[in-house]
Amino acid sequence: MANTLHKSERLDKKKVIEKMFSGGSRSFSVFPLRVVYLPVEEMEAPASILISVSKRRFKRAVKRNRVKRQIREAYRMNKHELLHVLEEKQCRLAIAFIYLSDQLVASSLVEERIKTALARIAENL
Repeated sequence: MANTLHKSERLDKKKVIEKMFSGGSRSFSVFPLRVVYLPVEEMEAPASILISVSKRRFKRAVKRNRVKRQIREAYRMNKHELLHVLEEKQCRLAIAFIYLSDQLVASSLVEERIKTALARIAENL
């Protein structure tokens, strides 16, 4: 399986996003990230992700984009275990990564936390 992040793996359905944040979803924090996930049916990819970095925390778009790029890259490199579990259980997930810190952190730390988060999602399914 290639280490890619296709368009279908991006969460863009308004109904699903509203459902995630109005309740019924599960969430936990792995600082500097908050992870919200929701099992859904109406998606083509086994897991779709949404990445949010608040403008309140980083005024400059350059910094927000850097953080989003770090999260996207870490997810792309470590999504295999989660996808394997999802294929076994025949379910689909919508996942939101929300950045909580107001400082930039090293990519290695982001990757480590994404690994932890994906492992926790996989074991909670």
